[in-house]
Amino acid sequence: MSTLTISNQTTGVDSEKLERAMDAFRRWGYLQANLDPLGHFGPLSHPELNISGEGVDLARRIYCGSIGVEFMHIPDPERRQWIQERMESPQPEPVDRSRILDQLVRADVFEQTIHSRYIGTKRYSLEGNTALIPLLDEILNTASAQGAEQAVLGMSHRGRLNVIINIVSRPAAEIFAGFEDVDPRSVLGGGDVKYHVGATGIFTGASGGQVRIHLVSNPSHLEAVDPVAVGRARAKQTRIGREGKTKILPVLMHGDAAFAGQGITAETLNLANLRGYTVGGTVHIIVNNLIGFTTNPSDAYSGRFSSDLAKRLPIPIFHVNGEDPDAVVRVGRMALEYRYDFGTDVVVDLIGFRRHGHSEVDDPTITQPILYRKIKDHPLLYQIYARSVGLDAQPHVEKFQAELDAAEKAGKSMVKKPAMRQLPSYWSPFHGGPYNPADEVDTGLTVDRLHQITDALVKYPEDFHIHPKVQKLLEQRREMGYGRRPLDFGMAEALAFGSLALENVPIRLSGQDSRRGTFNQRHSVLIDIVDEKEYVPLCHLAPQQARVEIYNSELSEAAVMGFEYGYARDYPETLVAWEAQFGDFANGAQTVIDQFVVSGEDKWDLLSGLVLLLPHGHEGQGPEHSSARIERYLQLCARDNMQVCQPSTAAQYFHLLRRQVLRKWRKPLICFTPKSMLRHPEAMSPLSELERPRFQDVIADETALHAKRVLLCTGKIAHELRMERRKLKMQGPAIISLEQMYPFPEDELRELLGRYKNAAEFIWVQEEPANMGALTFVTPRLKRLVGSKLRSIKRAANATPATGSAKAHELEQKTLLTLALGKGE
Repeated sequence: MSTLTISNQTTGVDSEKLERAMDAFRRWGYLQANLDPLGHFGPLSHPELNISGEGVDLARRIYCGSIGVEFMHIPDPERRQWIQERMESPQPEPVDRSRILDQLVRADVFEQTIHSRYIGTKRYSLEGNTALIPLLDEILNTASAQGAEQAVLGMSHRGRLNVIINIVSRPAAEIFAGFEDVDPRSVLGGGDVKYHVGATGIFTGASGGQVRIHLVSNPSHLEAVDPVAVGRARAKQTRIGREGKTKILPVLMHGDAAFAGQGITAETLNLANLRGYTVGGTVHIIVNNLIGFTTNPSDAYSGRFSSDLAKRLPIPIFHVNGEDPDAVVRVGRMALEYRYDFGTDVVVDLIGFRRHGHSEVDDPTITQPILYRKIKDHPLLYQIYARSVGLDAQPHVEKFQAELDAAEKAGKSMVKKPAMRQLPSYWSPFHGGPYNPADEVDTGLTVDRLHQITDALVKYPEDFHIHPKVQKLLEQRREMGYGRRPLDFGMAEALAFGSLALENVPIRLSGQDSRRGTFNQRHSVLIDIVDEKEYVPLCHLAPQQARVEIYNSELSEAAVMGFEYGYARDYPETLVAWEAQFGDFANGAQTVIDQFVVSGEDKWDLLSGLVLLLPHGHEGQGPEHSSARIERYLQLCARDNMQVCQPSTAAQYFHLLRRQVLRKWRKPLICFTPKSMLRHPEAMSPLSELERPRFQDVIADETALHAKRVLLCTGKIAHELRMERRKLKMQGPAIISLEQMYPFPEDELRELLGRYKNAAEFIWVQEEPANMGALTFVTPRLKRLVGSKLRSIKRAANATPATGSAKAHELEQKTLLTLALGKGE
């Protein structure tokens, strides 16, 4: 803002002195802003603010009132100027106080009603920060004026039920039905608590503009929903195209302790400006109670504000006193307009308090007795606001209370648990539930089609300066695509991706170093060695092909996997895959796996076709680069909730990828991929294998049908057993590869194992330790088929998956092979 504009608010003030005063308060005024409604969070002294003289009172009034803003760390002068102008405007835009009062009444009276009628029941009240409702109202109303058509909201449990009825606009009767816990038999062994479920609805603003709302389902892991919501917003934006970032608005609501303490928040913030993940800006709202469960701010975060984490980005942070609703609404408007003007994230730190304990069954006077003595007698926000602006709240109270009374009766009369959402039409072709063989589709391709795709995959512009090693790779891939050389995993994947893109199936793959591939196997993006311009052959297959996106991610697992899960939720016809650098790196995303990927259908009846590509195999590379922890995923398998597969050949990988997206049965796919076997002759496939109809759940051994010993295994060890058997010139034992571990192909295995009439023993062989791998999962299932004939060979149980010594690994592996093959046949 120019000095001239500021001078309009002063008379006879020296402009230089005024500007110096204003500059000090622009930088540090937020430290002395009046932000805490209860006065516990007092002003912080700063030497540059210990001044007096001309213009100081004006500067203090602007920057130390109910709004404190951090923005001088932003390097772009245009953005700083934008905030200055709006903060220093002598006439801020007016607010609709009657509407604000009505929203505060609705927010507080809803909580009071539930509290009185369902005593001792958890609801995670919004009381103490009910200004969130007018804040969201202003954000969405302003977004509608900016052209937004839908908002994707992510939040944890506190205040969620309030938001569902007052912002998402779901009927209050549905909330009462949740408290009555109607229809319990419909969710035996599944479902979720009422303050975790998602909801959809239509928000109508003060001007009559409407915005469709999608409140994302979330677990109790407070910030885990952040990347999921942003990924869903990205998918919705991608569907729309160029105007997507205007029409789809992501809004995330955080707790103060969670925002500061949970690492996934930082990971999600870092996605903001990355090309594979940007959504044109997310509005972050910290619903700040200045407490986390029983933990005070001094024990919850190291900085003065829980929002300090956000200063890593060049974005504004607006702190606002939650008991000044006019200021709250003003901040909401500024934040939203900033997002649309500059396309970046923005943070609103809404500072209030928590009227009750962490939940309504908790007694906070034990840990914060002084604070809660003050809160006990503190009036409700709508009462404070009504007195301050001279409005009568009683008509609003009576009207809404009548609505709630009617809603309670309607909720109690419901016999079916209400579904508070309507799925988008793009989910109509897909289904979940139990596996049905009728869902199977053919995935093979003709040789002519494979040749066509190969030609495009190995082509690049004439003026492109290609790396000699990559050029040689493309020459080899041409030979593979024409059947003159066996296919490796990299080429099989490229053919699968290319074929799907030509069938109008979009592709999205991301992960650490996924464009080239951790093991130098993919090379999906060609880099010119002269000017580093990029060429992606998969994007140049045909004029009308589907979109292909392959991104290197940030060095994170949790947020990126969560983002891709969210993307898959709103683009089910896309093959969406997240790839771990090494399989056990997915450990860093265990919350996302447990709470979303494997359980989303059971908890929320929400499907996902996300693929996790997890490199796995014991090769002497140590504890952290060997195992993708097969046992953990198999332990999570139930009710046909996902697929767990380990394709042992390039052709199997090709068919598996195509099957995943061409079937209408939408389930997550956990795919254990090879490392050393990516180019190994044993795992390579002839081109003709891509012509066969389908993925094989089990690969039989037709060469040893008369064997007395039958070995069953999965992954790399099958190839090593065959190679050792060949080396020893043995006719047996038979070696069967289990390519799909879940859903377990019991009928297929029963038929197959019955063909080995001479078998005296069946042995499960794995390279993983006895307490890991698939052993404990397959043992009871195989016993149903072969009974007491079942034995197992494996490494001894261990606390780590693998040795760090390459020589020790060789000794262990040799022992495994010797024990498994026995004396031979």
